[in-house]
Amino acid sequence: MNRLRMLTAEELHKALLSLGFQPLRQKGSHVFLRHPDGRGAVIPRHNPHAEIGRGLLRKVLHDAHVRYDEIETRL
Repeated sequence: MNRLRMLTAEELHKALLSLGFQPLRQKGSHVFLRHPDGRGAVIPRHNPHAEIGRGLLRKVLHDAHVRYDEIETRL
C-alpha cells in the first residue's frame, strides 16, 4: 500500500463535497459533514491551508467509509 499524501483541510473538504457529502453544521473550527446515505465525517479546519496528518486523515476517511483513491481522483 502506498503512503498517503498529506492533504490540507481545504482539499479534503472539497473532495468530500464532490463525493456527495453536505455540510451539516460547524462547531468552532470543526465541520460536520453528512452523506445522504447516512455516512458522516468531521474535518478540523483550524487552519484550512495546514496539512492534516496521515493518522487523522486515515481516521476521517475510515469514519466516512471512503477509500483514499476515491479522494485522490477528486483532487
